Amino acid sequence: MSAVKQPQIVVVGSTMTDMVTYAQRIPERGQTLLADSFVVGFGGKGANQATMARRFGIKVAMVNTLGDDLFGDSTLKNFESQGINTEFIRRAPGPSGVAPIWVEPDGTNRILIVPGANNLMSEEQSQSAIEGLGEISVVVGQLEIPQNVTAAAFKAAQAKGIPTILNPAPYSPITPELLAVSDWVMPNESEFAAMHPEGLAPTSDAIIAELASRLKTRFAVTLGEAGAAFTTLDGTVVRVSAPKVTAIDTTGAGDALVGSFAVGLALGLTDEAAIKLGCLCATDSVTRLGTQASYPSPERVQELLQQL
Repeated sequence: MSAVKQPQIVVVGSTMTDMVTYAQRIPERGQTLLADSFVVGFGGKGANQATMARRFGIKVAMVNTLGDDLFGDSTLKNFESQGINTEFIRRAPGPSGVAPIWVEPDGTNRILIVPGANNLMSEEQSQSAIEGLGEISVVVGQLEIPQNVTAAAFKAAQAKGIPTILNPAPYSPITPELLAVSDWVMPNESEFAAMHPEGLAPTSDAIIAELASRLKTRFAVTLGEAGAAFTTLDGTVVRVSAPKVTAIDTTGAGDALVGSFAVGLALGLTDEAAIKLGCLCATDSVTRLGTQASYPSPERVQELLQQL
């Protein structure tokens, strides 16, 4: 493979403090139940993807705004302890983002997000990061921050020939301005259906190829335990399977896939190998509890790279 010199991934996205409750079942409306356990951890789709990418030992920079609370303090320390560049993380008065999460025994989850300071990010902040961080391999964004902020970063990236990846989650209608500067769009099955004019899920290659052609972008659709499917430059759909494992917590698995796919592109892997790497890392993560805490270690990701 042809490696990029000093790969660097820039993530323009969200941070959250995850408050995770593990329970045998989720209460019905008006019902109170006892839960099994509770943990607090670091999350946010942007932060998760940056953390996953950093496990590979490459340069990662995070662009975000944190509140002036204890959650913001601890999030900043977490990034710094992992060696993630925080030069373009700003602080603002008010609360940081939080995400209450409920996880059932089969690993399925339900999540609410409260964006807090994530909504205070600016176009100037994201654009300055792209212009000031030197050589960049890939820029990644999501929908947990204002879309105009991500679009400004992507536009600056494309002007420099840097590929962009949009993870359209949590889903909301994507502005034409953001879609136009997204080289890759990486939805899960429900997000894909929300993007489709007729609400069709990605159940066939034809459906995926047709929507990619209509939106003039490349898709990498995550399909849970079935792996992922992506479109080639000529519009062909290629499917990549995922290893079979017993999942105990799927929280953050999609972010693990996005972050490691970005690494694959930054390292100069083929598109198919990059998707496979994403599937391997995501599948590995669901065998452990937590979000960032479940991601494969630096040693483990090197083992996964050897499986390509």
